[in-house]
Amino acid sequence: MTYGRAEIHALLEAHDLRPSRALGQNFVADANTVRRIVRLAEIGPGDRVVEIGAGLGSLTLALAEAGAQVTAVEVDRHVVPVLRAQVEPAGVRVVEADALTVDLAELLADDGISWSLVANLPYNVAVPLVIRVLEEAPQVRSLLVMVQREVGERLAASAGEDPYGAVSVKVAYWANASVVGRVPATVFVPRPKVESVLVRLVRHEEVAGRLAGPGSADYDRVFAVVRAGFAQRRKMLRRSLSQIVDPAAFEAAGVPATVRAEELDLAAWERLALWTSSDPAESTEPGDQR
Repeated sequence: MTYGRAEIHALLEAHDLRPSRALGQNFVADANTVRRIVRLAEIGPGDRVVEIGAGLGSLTLALAEAGAQVTAVEVDRHVVPVLRAQVEPAGVRVVEADALTVDLAELLADDGISWSLVANLPYNVAVPLVIRVLEEAPQVRSLLVMVQREVGERLAASAGEDPYGAVSVKVAYWANASVVGRVPATVFVPRPKVESVLVRLVRHEEVAGRLAGPGSADYDRVFAVVRAGFAQRRKMLRRSLSQIVDPAAFEAAGVPATVRAEELDLAAWERLALWTSSDPAESTEPGDQR
């Protein structure tokens, strides 16, 4: 079974709980919404799913109902006992941990079987959590996250679109992302003051072998340049990157002198950041330009 509004209020009252503003707790109180999330995430029997911020278990129970093998992560020590009582009888594994610091390798078995991440993410950790999973948990092949509308649009934005930013470029490196639905504030307890959307991310099959990942010189170089470019997004890149990118790189990379950060797609950022002169006397290695 999944929860309605009456069940959420009853659980909170029975256990003397109040949703934590500091943890961004807004519990889903609508069976149709959680089942819709499971459907959009394409979860079926036997699928391995990690849920971040499980709360009282509304979405958790819908995932278990679909036949998934669910690992539910919850940081609130006051909520965890209630969550365990509600979902462990359905076969769910509950882990009390902070998803931003938990050992992902230990949490997720890396035995060749892929995972999905499905979550109603607290708004204040949505971006760092998504990026952490993309960078550090290759066994997670797809994500379906419910986030604040502005955050979701930024995660899924393409070059030239208003929400496009440094986060959009990094997401594009790892995955295809799209906004797949909207969620009204009325389905939450308490009701948030912002709109929510559902974002689906599917990891690219071929990521390794391009720039590798965090810690590799080329990867770190590209995203250092991206961050610098968007830090002054209204300026022409030739000016905002003048201290870290050789002016000759623009022409060589096919990037116009007047371009601004929001106009460049991932491929253009890579060409610009990684260009080196063919003349060794003029060349500077990417790792030396940080």
